[in-house]
Amino acid sequence: MASTTPAFTLLDTEAAASLLGVSRHTLEDWRWKRLGPPWIRISRSCVRYDLDALRRWLSEHTVEEITVAS
Repeated sequence: MASTTPAFTLLDTEAAASLLGVSRHTLEDWRWKRLGPPWIRISRSCVRYDLDALRRWLSEHTVEEITVAS
């Protein structure tokens, strides 16, 4: 029997914004400016975000502070 588990998970803009801790408007603005995480255009009015791609994007944008001893 074939597996019915999807190979990846797609989130709509609202869910992706919630995961990132930003507003839907911010995520849409980043998309327009090509600043945010990668996204998939399904149709003119349907945009989705791959959950694994969002996690990678977050990891790539994580800044670890370095303290310098004085």
